[in-house]
Amino acid sequence: MTAPVLCLASASPRRRALLASIGVPVTVYPCDIDETPLAGETAQAYVLRLAIAKAEAAAPLTDLPTLGSDTAVVVDGRILGKPADAEEGAEMLRLLSGRCHEVLTAVAVSGSEGMLSCCVTTQVTMREISADEIAAYWRTGEPADKAGGYAIQGLAAIFVKQIQGSHSAVVGLPLFETTHLLCRQGVPIWQRV
Repeated sequence: MTAPVLCLASASPRRRALLASIGVPVTVYPCDIDETPLAGETAQAYVLRLAIAKAEAAAPLTDLPTLGSDTAVVVDGRILGKPADAEEGAEMLRLLSGRCHEVLTAVAVSGSEGMLSCCVTTQVTMREISADEIAAYWRTGEPADKAGGYAIQGLAAIFVKQIQGSHSAVVGLPLFETTHLLCRQGVPIWQRV
């Protein structure tokens, strides 16, 4: 197994898998930070602030470059985080049903070039989702820890009518932009894992 070349400041198995898919072995130092939006904060500023805070929190724990990321689902200007319970999860899917929403994913990488960051916005259009489908989807357990209460790479893929932008960003890490930041920090890609 190849030694880690990056510290991932996230417990997300999806982000770890996405980095593995481009051959970037990581060590994981999840950071628990306050994810409460600030008054008047835009969704883009919110996800960028959290991505940078995560990278900054993990950076002192390692000599490796550190990556932090955050994803938010936004509809009608409202940031949808992870649902607290089945009722909130159902409310989120009812809001998204039959319409377009934005998924914003920010990435921050600290290293020899300082802190580099970017934010990617993807438009996702959902088909109409019935109340029975919403209830059945919640019972699968999949939406409980996902921003906006759904996983595009999982069972909720059947709800997605159209996507404009980065599919991997909706999953949790925009690989095109992330690779650019990693290369600028001297992090090698396509390592054997």
